[in-house]
Amino acid sequence: MKPDIRWLDDPQVFRVGQLPAHSDHRIYRDADEMARGESSLCQSLDGTWQFIYSANPGERPKDFYRPDFEASRFDEIKVPCHIELAGYDRIHYVNTLYPWEGRVYRRPAYTPGAGKDGIGSFAEADYNPVGSYRRVFDLDAGLRGQRVCIRFEGVEQAMYVWLNGSFVGYAEDSFTPSEFDLTPYIRDEGNVLAVEVYKNSTAAYLEDQDFFRFFGIYRSVALYAKPPLHVEDVWVKPTVSDDMADGRAQVQVLLSRTPDRMGTTGDLAEIALWDREGHMLAEVCEKAGYALHAALDVKGVTLWDHHNPYLYRLVITLKDAQGHVMETASCEIGFRRIEIRDKVILLNGRRLILNGVNRHEWSADGGRCITVKEMQFDIECFQRNHINAVRTCHYPDQIAWYELCDRNGIYVMSETNLESHGSWQKGLPEPSWNVPGSVPEWKEAVIDRARSNFETFKNHPSVIFWSLGNESYVGDNIAAMQRFFKEHDDRPVHYEGVVQDRRYEDTVSDVESRMYAPPQDIAAYLENEPKKPFILCEYMHDMGNSLGGMKSYIDLLDRYEMYQGGFIWDYIDQALWVQDEVTGGRVLRYGGDFGDRPSDYEFSGDGIMFADRTEKPAMQEVRYYYGLHE
Repeated sequence: MKPDIRWLDDPQVFRVGQLPAHSDHRIYRDADEMARGESSLCQSLDGTWQFIYSANPGERPKDFYRPDFEASRFDEIKVPCHIELAGYDRIHYVNTLYPWEGRVYRRPAYTPGAGKDGIGSFAEADYNPVGSYRRVFDLDAGLRGQRVCIRFEGVEQAMYVWLNGSFVGYAEDSFTPSEFDLTPYIRDEGNVLAVEVYKNSTAAYLEDQDFFRFFGIYRSVALYAKPPLHVEDVWVKPTVSDDMADGRAQVQVLLSRTPDRMGTTGDLAEIALWDREGHMLAEVCEKAGYALHAALDVKGVTLWDHHNPYLYRLVITLKDAQGHVMETASCEIGFRRIEIRDKVILLNGRRLILNGVNRHEWSADGGRCITVKEMQFDIECFQRNHINAVRTCHYPDQIAWYELCDRNGIYVMSETNLESHGSWQKGLPEPSWNVPGSVPEWKEAVIDRARSNFETFKNHPSVIFWSLGNESYVGDNIAAMQRFFKEHDDRPVHYEGVVQDRRYEDTVSDVESRMYAPPQDIAAYLENEPKKPFILCEYMHDMGNSLGGMKSYIDLLDRYEMYQGGFIWDYIDQALWVQDEVTGGRVLRYGGDFGDRPSDYEFSGDGIMFADRTEKPAMQEVRYYYGLHE
């Protein structure tokens, strides 16, 4: 397999050599490691890497991946980190436009005006920055002699990967993990890992979110080892009895094994469910084939919700015929019932009210490279201000965020990495070259993004909605994403763009979702034979001295059972700390302050929090009105 730079121009190529998306369960050597929360099967590659920046593909060092490449002229860069915040390229904020608008004419491949189906748009561009990364590493002792994989938790926007001179694979989708099998190329010492990251590819048309346009390895990178018998995927489907008294966890497990164990008999898998107090509630033991199915019953189950986010722990222990533990895997689960009954969204049989916010991942120091400490601060902020729900606008977040929401009872609308408003929002909607739309060549790319969102986060009780993305118009490909979720899960699916074309009303979105609808329009919908429960996926738009009209929306909750609340736009300003050239002081700068054009300027600052995580005065309104229906 050889890499091809033309993949950057082809929406039909978005993963090459990647492992299938799977659950984000944890793996350990044994129960002792699990109890400590430390795994000898994992090795972090975060830290200092060799790096060189190129302004376009033609200028990149094409042979940098070779082990004998002379890299003395390379700089050093921290991983994870945005390349722009390490001093390269340019910082650029833009909302609805594509960042090249006004400079370069482009149309998405296979749409009107693309010309040659877009070939050369990015691969031959005069401006398409490239980051070339190298890292030399030795394997930790716990990974040696086993199958070894690498996990990139987030790389923006397209990347090629080599190990020890051999091409490993290619990936797009900047906001979900990308994993590759390194086993054929790995050695114990002196490994040379090379990663080539491109700022733009056809993925840029699908990742036109309202944010600063960064690129690089901005989330953690880690190796993990697969023992001879390994848990590849876990899918736990908790159900609750009609009287909400008892629970059942239906468990599906996929295993893999090394070739030398193909004919082995006697391997066992123990699947156990534990409560928060450390009591084993149920256990089954099965022969370890390739697919396991089990049902674990819990009498007197404690239901998960915002007020009592009770979690159980599922533990899978793999043993050989002699009883030696080969691997222990675990994940936290919660029992709750989310459903739409009589056109009302119910959680555990009660009407759900969303006191929500939209939340970009953001740090004034690190951009979208944020820390667990910052995430914990956000959870505490939610709790003291009666915020019970979050929409991961408009892409999946770091895995740690979902775990924090599980443990703190925050309802999550898990949004797929999709926003293409630059392809149709041109004053009035003009979708002639909208993607994904109904263009066949773009279908599999967006279904893959839906699949990655689902497979990674399917076990999290906090995820009560799946979302197909944001502001991408609508079309047959969006409907195909909806079908994917419906074929795999029973949680409600959300998408706002149906309002652009009501022909898809019955095939896309389980809820009537709108942005910034005036209260009288919501009332009109709910009083005119509504088809679906109503939520505001964005409202209030907290820019400047905003949120003064919040009462008029909150009052609707008492008037209409089918109105279920919404998500304020948005949680935190996007601004960056810089040193002022005149005063020398540390100041926050917004879009347009970096000479970036085109730009939407201070539109990056519309949160209820300043970028330094100081609450704005508007938060008083949020705390008061959200507190009325906590």
